[in-house]
Amino acid sequence: MHAGQVPEPNIEYAPKHYICRRATEKLALDGRLDKPFWTAAEWTEDFVDIEGDIRPRPAKQTRVKMLWDDDYFYFGAELIEDQIWATLTDRDSVIFYDNDFEIFIDPDGDSHHYYEFEINALNTVWDLLLIKPYRDGGPPVNGWDISGLLTAVHIDGELNRPGAANRMWSIEVAMPWSSLRECAKDSKPPAEGQFWRVNFSRVEWQAEEQDGQYKKVINPDSGKPFPEDNWVWSPMGLVNMHYPELWGYVVFAGEDGPNSFVLPQDERIKWELRKLYYRERNYYASHGTFTEHLYALISEDENWSIVPSIETTSSLFQISAPSIDGKSRFCIREDGKLWEE
Repeated sequence: MHAGQVPEPNIEYAPKHYICRRATEKLALDGRLDKPFWTAAEWTEDFVDIEGDIRPRPAKQTRVKMLWDDDYFYFGAELIEDQIWATLTDRDSVIFYDNDFEIFIDPDGDSHHYYEFEINALNTVWDLLLIKPYRDGGPPVNGWDISGLLTAVHIDGELNRPGAANRMWSIEVAMPWSSLRECAKDSKPPAEGQFWRVNFSRVEWQAEEQDGQYKKVINPDSGKPFPEDNWVWSPMGLVNMHYPELWGYVVFAGEDGPNSFVLPQDERIKWELRKLYYRERNYYASHGTFTEHLYALISEDENWSIVPSIETTSSLFQISAPSIDGKSRFCIREDGKLWEE
């Protein structure tokens, strides 16, 4: 686990947030978002490149709505698209080999035990549970399924028909809390006012018409398709979705709110611990040992709000700092697990 570098995201810490309101009726899934069920839900911001502002804005709009009730977490996504195609029909195929839409959920925000969901325009899904990010050794549990999952796709155009008058495809997903609570704090669904960490990704390949079909555009230099674009709700600062600490904050609201979100100061403390985790891991990759010396990990011109404690052994480390109220401590260890004690 300690052999490789852990890239530090090139981004200021400012994850997106979303106030998720309660649904007022049951959802009859057909993939369409232009019905009364979704009226009360705001759109997210348009998706941006996964690396953030250092890359051009996506050429095609993507946006999402969310709602919740006692039984489900609801997602509605709209993907503007003039080339609507998909090839994969078997559940748990590697769906991002097609153009797809993806949902990532870390219920308790510790960056371990989180969910990934992918869907293509054929309504084929791939759902899996990650014990921890790939950078920390994984592994993905591919056999895990969201029991009771409901999905639907609506196509405004024609699937797999080049030249059709295509405008967009849209998706509805209902995930039961009975499955999602598995990785949540105390194995419970969210309560009003709580937040879960969530992000979304759209994978978009360059495609062209060949013999009446869409085919990926091949790079003549490599003989392989050009790399896909990755468009996301909350930017990551690197081409890797598996940094759950950078996902957005989805706040579950009731009739009385909350109606706004301000990043809790404790979340900033967690982020500074996370940056020290990146650097401690990278120090090991360069020196073959961890360090207890803070100034080996930070530069003099950086401003830090925490004064951390660092403990190391030959193969382990733990870095901690007090919470903003001083009543507890946040800790992070060598495999990226972050917790409060």
